[in-house]
Amino acid sequence: MFKATSKPNSSSCKHRLVKASILESKYEARGPLAVSTLSLFRSQDFISREMFILNGSVRALNWAYRSHNVKLPNLRNILCICSRTFSDEAWKRSQPFVPKYFNFVGDVIDQWTSKEQDGLKVGKGAFWFVQADGTEVVWSFKELSDLAKNQRFRKTLFSKDWRENYCCVTEGTGMVDDQLSRNASRFSMFQPSAVFADHQVASSIDQIADQCPSLKTKVLVGKDEKYRNGWLSFQSLLKKASSSHQCVRSRSEDVFCVFFTSGTTGQPKMVEHTHASYGIGHSYTVKAFDLKESDVFWNIADTGWAKTAWSSMFTPWIAGCCSFVHEMPKFDASLVLQTLHKYPISTFCAPPTVYRLITQDLQHYSFPHLRNCLSGGEPLNPEVISVWKKKTNVSIREIYGQTETTILCSMLSCILAKPGSFGKPVPGIPVTIIDDEGKETPPGVEGHIVLKVKPCRPIGLFKGYTNNPDQTASVFKGDYFYTGDRGYKDKDGYFWFVGRSDDIIISSGYRIGPFEVESALLEHFAVMEAAVVSSPDPERGEVVKAFVVLKEKYRDTDHDILIRELQTHVKSHTAPYKYPRKIVFVEELPKTSSGKIKRKELRLKEWQKIKV
Repeated sequence: MFKATSKPNSSSCKHRLVKASILESKYEARGPLAVSTLSLFRSQDFISREMFILNGSVRALNWAYRSHNVKLPNLRNILCICSRTFSDEAWKRSQPFVPKYFNFVGDVIDQWTSKEQDGLKVGKGAFWFVQADGTEVVWSFKELSDLAKNQRFRKTLFSKDWRENYCCVTEGTGMVDDQLSRNASRFSMFQPSAVFADHQVASSIDQIADQCPSLKTKVLVGKDEKYRNGWLSFQSLLKKASSSHQCVRSRSEDVFCVFFTSGTTGQPKMVEHTHASYGIGHSYTVKAFDLKESDVFWNIADTGWAKTAWSSMFTPWIAGCCSFVHEMPKFDASLVLQTLHKYPISTFCAPPTVYRLITQDLQHYSFPHLRNCLSGGEPLNPEVISVWKKKTNVSIREIYGQTETTILCSMLSCILAKPGSFGKPVPGIPVTIIDDEGKETPPGVEGHIVLKVKPCRPIGLFKGYTNNPDQTASVFKGDYFYTGDRGYKDKDGYFWFVGRSDDIIISSGYRIGPFEVESALLEHFAVMEAAVVSSPDPERGEVVKAFVVLKEKYRDTDHDILIRELQTHVKSHTAPYKYPRKIVFVEELPKTSSGKIKRKELRLKEWQKIKV
């Protein structure tokens, strides 16, 4: 469906501008509809310089343009993405329709199943799993649908983490990330009523079960389900289960999953997402990722992370493409490269740490099918992006979002890449930068990265923090949801990350973001990883301190010489006042389970030295 807002009064601007919003219909817009739209654009009333293009409908325009030879004036100006703030009216129209009831399996997976059975589905299937021993399992959407609905079919599953995720979707049952069962404090916080675990995790749960009075049912899952006191056998339950099952009629607003935040700035919080916030909200992520139905999409993430739900389940299956998984008990950079070379993976997504590790040995591999690379979780340093592009001829596009949201910003494939920036707000997502008084900042001025929630709350935004109304209220102020990140946008509308609000360093009155200093350090040939935090100083209040992990062959280098060299290097790559006055070399950096650097832990150790 194509709609355009009314034309503004000529007195309000120099040019005759028409802000049009193109909303993709349920079916791909082709034929007379697209052609008539192009005819409107071609007419005198649509000589426009500015246009909003939503949900990837450029494909429909391009199809009509090629098929019917419709000529457009200033096509380059018209077919562009503008990341300006939507008017309230335009924003309301850009929101996807949210029905009262929604179930991802019934409303998404089953639709692809029907298309598959009609012979209209292209691609490699729905799910491709390579086990650690090399055994492969590939499921079609039909098999995936049966998996979710047919109790007996679940016996063929090979990984309990994936099985539980699928089945919870069908049942409308709330699920929580699998790190829960490995952490006593998280287990106690969540107070689950049921838990599925293997023998190893079951032992840990039995030790802390008395802290969880809500726990009523414990189910043992695994290849060898020997008797365990107080636990039910999953296989025994399967024998009694019905051979068929219907999707529950779940309400869109019901809580579907709970994720713990990564805890980079404090204790992890429980983030509640609904059936709609993920099942419908990730339709924006599909467009930002530029996924195609024929893609094979490999996302590297632990099953306990929200990123797995993002990029291994909801996003690829909304797009109708194949989600690829390679089981790795322990991360292996060589295996990642071998997998990208061997399998027809066209879209690859990984955290910055993975890219930093696998770029060390790229020259020995080729990736013939790779067309799309994505990175998220933390900012990726420009040097890594440059090396990857040079050796693979594929750009790494950064994405930005949080556990509390779906995608917010991206280096969209249709815009000019600026290494170091995480791109522009995804069309339809009202992200901006404001100052401490809630006013939007001009280009180049640092502020809070926020998401506008009024008059319309974005569909992909979380429902709240579980049992924590005060914490929930603290991130919603006025018309905005505060991400807790700081950044700025340039004159072209690109967003640049400065750091978490708690990570900003103030030295002699200067505000210094850790990411810029870390990026400069990582450009040095001897540096593998770096983390920058504030350190107390009697003269300047605080100074920049860097914790550096050296590459293997430089670890025996004279440290005093290397410190001076790194300081000089940073001065030449950033403003001189930002260089690290203190540098220490470490074997590894403290990280969360999702691979994010725990700068807060490093910073607290520095400031605790004063108390001692």
